[in-house]
Amino acid sequence: MIRMALTGMGLLCVCAQVHAARPMITDDARIVDDKACQVESWARHDKGVGNEFWVQPACNFTGNLEVTVGAGATRTQGATHTTALVLQGKTLFKPLEANGWGWGLALGTVRNPRERGGASWYGYVPFSVSLADDRVVLHTNVGWQRDQGDGRKHVTWGLGSETQLSQRSWLIAETFGQGDGKPFYQIGLRHWVVPERVQVDATAGNRMGGGEQWVSIGLRWLSPAFLP
Repeated sequence: MIRMALTGMGLLCVCAQVHAARPMITDDARIVDDKACQVESWARHDKGVGNEFWVQPACNFTGNLEVTVGAGATRTQGATHTTALVLQGKTLFKPLEANGWGWGLALGTVRNPRERGGASWYGYVPFSVSLADDRVVLHTNVGWQRDQGDGRKHVTWGLGSETQLSQRSWLIAETFGQGDGKPFYQIGLRHWVVPERVQVDATAGNRMGGGEQWVSIGLRWLSPAFLP
């Protein structure tokens, strides 16, 4: 969902959370395991615009609070610039279980160091439903965002699904956006190279009606519990 918060900054169509396991932008009612961490990284190419590169580490120090710190850079006209610094906290009020449902709350901030006017702030509620022993999982997000610079406020939303194709591979599909403007959509694949530890993904997306195409590839690493 951090990626949904970046919409108003023009860095991503919307932002992810972060534990909305890459490549999904619509977040889920899950967090990193207790005393464990994950690192998500990805590259994205926006047709006619340029490229983006992201790294977002996240850790769960307390058992029910996932803290994410990350940074993104864009490359246009041969130059690369740091364009976003992100910080997010996420907790669960009801963890998602197989054939059940769960929900939580995430709050965060995004700052573009090259722009004035403070930071963007956002919050959202992730809600997830598990079907068919976790072979199909549905997600919905409803939230709020205040943009850096002009201070505009938006309602944010997302609807997504994860469908298991094989023991290690998943199909993801989603649509997401703000209260104003045409929504976005994307579809992609996610594959466990090492089950529960190393994951790769690829997506393609656009705005409804066309005109803002992108493709992305990503790598996600999850650690065993090791924090004190």
